[in-house]
Amino acid sequence: MKTLDIIALIFVVIGAVNWGLIGFFNFDLVSALFGTMSTFTRVIYSIVGIAGLYAISFFGRDREVRVEK
Repeated sequence: MKTLDIIALIFVVIGAVNWGLIGFFNFDLVSALFGTMSTFTRVIYSIVGIAGLYAISFFGRDREVRVEK
């Protein structure tokens, strides 16, 4: 995997965990750590959103077919 792909996946996982906490426990981890809608919180949300949009490209990539003998 490319480095950018790994970084994007890390941010997508962070976003997924945060949304899971919001859904199950009504607890926003990012806001709890960095403040409610502070500048840094908004930057984190923006980076997670951009990473999610970038991760959509994973679906359109060609997959290498391996033939085992």
